[in-house]
Amino acid sequence: MGTSVPVGVVAPPRASQHGLVWIPGGEFTMGSDTNYPEEAPAHRVRVDAFWLGARPVTNLEFSRFVMRTHYTTVAERALDPAHFPGAPPENLVPGSMVFTGTAGPVDLRHLSQWWAWTPGANWRRPFGSGSTIADRRDHPVVHVAHEDAVAYTTWAGLRLPTEAEWERAARGGRAHQDFTWGDEPETAGRPLANYWHGDFPWRADSGYGSTTPVGSFVGNDFGLSDMAGNVWEWTDDWFTNFTPDDGCCSPVNPAGGSREHSVTDADPFLVPRKVIKGGSFLCADSYCRRYRPSARRPQMIDTGMSHVGFRCALSAQG
Repeated sequence: MGTSVPVGVVAPPRASQHGLVWIPGGEFTMGSDTNYPEEAPAHRVRVDAFWLGARPVTNLEFSRFVMRTHYTTVAERALDPAHFPGAPPENLVPGSMVFTGTAGPVDLRHLSQWWAWTPGANWRRPFGSGSTIADRRDHPVVHVAHEDAVAYTTWAGLRLPTEAEWERAARGGRAHQDFTWGDEPETAGRPLANYWHGDFPWRADSGYGSTTPVGSFVGNDFGLSDMAGNVWEWTDDWFTNFTPDDGCCSPVNPAGGSREHSVTDADPFLVPRKVIKGGSFLCADSYCRRYRPSARRPQMIDTGMSHVGFRCALSAQG
């Protein structure tokens, strides 16, 4: 399925080149009052029409960008000790955060049991030194910090979507739906997204527990794949809590909060945070049921992880 481009609208060459699809503008209810606190309050917003990548950017696509620009991602650069007071010297080397399944059931309140800073981990080596993406060229690129995603989109003549655009697209034009495919959860024998199936974080069902090739699951009504699960996706909005609707009118093309308000006292490194959307292969119903359109999380802009990627957007005017 997909949404046809209106008569008179000519797709810019960049839209076709990068596999972007037309997302019609409109008003919709953003957020949720019945799920996680950071999704509330539900509120009406309006976004203009735009173009969005049918799938997340893949390792192959990102490798072409790096080959042509000689770009070095954040995870491939040495860390500045001044930015990480108290961090052990052995951690101040190029690397990234890697998910490693546990040996058995654990207390789900302590995510440090399955996340580890891994020297040598980056988009080329998703599990650390010695790993490769040779067999993952069609998987979404991961271990990209926000500035890496911006560098790619700028090179391509594109941009990152806003949070409102991303959620509008994920909903596929449906009103008040809980999932990208509708209101009913996935049922046995009818897989709809790459989220955690099995016992989290130690025993995933066959075919789950890692990224999958983009487009492995049926797309939504706009023809967009992987808007639920696989990898979290960067948006260009600073993360702040939603404010109650004043009841006057729906904001048009809202662009989130501010850089300074995205930092909280709970962040020991005081690193600004952007909104990521969509959930990932690590979203388990028992732990993180965030593979839904309204779900949102803060992500430090300098931190890539093995379950964070991105897709590209383009304004209607091209």
